[in-house]
Amino acid sequence: MGADLILSVQDLKAYYRILKGDVKAVDGVTFQVRRGEIVGVAGESGCGKSTLAHTLMLRKPPLTHMGGQAFFLGQDIMTMDREEFRRLRLRKISIIPQYALDALSPTKKVGTFVSDLVREHGIRPDGAFMNKLEERLRLVNLDPAVLDKYPIELSGGMKQRVIMVLSTILNPELIIADEITSALDVSSQRFAASLLVELRDAGIIGSALFITHDLSILYQIADRLLIMYGGHIVEAGPVDTIVHAPCHPYTRALLSSLPKVGVQVKEQRLEGIKGTPPELLDIGPGCRFRERCPHRTRRCEDTPLTEHITPEHSIACWHHREIGGERVG
Repeated sequence: MGADLILSVQDLKAYYRILKGDVKAVDGVTFQVRRGEIVGVAGESGCGKSTLAHTLMLRKPPLTHMGGQAFFLGQDIMTMDREEFRRLRLRKISIIPQYALDALSPTKKVGTFVSDLVREHGIRPDGAFMNKLEERLRLVNLDPAVLDKYPIELSGGMKQRVIMVLSTILNPELIIADEITSALDVSSQRFAASLLVELRDAGIIGSALFITHDLSILYQIADRLLIMYGGHIVEAGPVDTIVHAPCHPYTRALLSSLPKVGVQVKEQRLEGIKGTPPELLDIGPGCRFRERCPHRTRRCEDTPLTEHITPEHSIACWHHREIGGERVG
């Protein structure tokens, strides 16, 4: 793995193994995260975004690793045992969970919860650690007095910032942010997203994988985008390329459903995506977007190969050359 790579994922497969069969939520995913960059992962609910995060960090049953590799700092974390991976968590790789607002214990003051948690990772919450914690709280505009409060005494935005501080307290090389803005108001969303960039720029974190359904947030903070649909990455590339010259029909439909700054409804109506995402239980071959795609042909019944339009821009679509990548905004 190159010196500038933090994470290299190759043909990763993770299924939910249930009585009815296998739900192929992450099914042959390949991507990389370079040192110092923020990679955004976007797509509708049910496309596999959060399952990807859980595959890299948690993998609790019924989620099962079925194949592929994920090299983090040169080590395949898919083959690590629980104890080996535990030594990496928080120190080298960390996650801000999707339900971060509920992550704090309601029966413990914030400071007690933090002390108990870091002890589980072999870290002594001594004076030096608490001084560092208070410094980080001030960095995110929180008074250290929050350590003496119960979570119910904090707003949603305050709890989110506490969890972000806790997840990054040991300066991890990679932070996975899983839908961290979904439960916040607009101003808090912007603050949380910008904070991730500030932590990267300050050297507190190395890189980030930012998972969200909100492309408008990713456009503000991400360097590259991965567009997921039906457990596959259907398009990947630099953020400006994906937003302004998308080639995959799903990416184009996703962008068309977003409001545009300065454009009134009477000038351009928003377009929803017809249909619903596919059922991933024992799903067969073929492009998983084909039932909703206006460009589908019989060829789409075969799974499309991933092609590189440029060294940085890849797509999995049989008809991307016909669709083109003209600028859409």
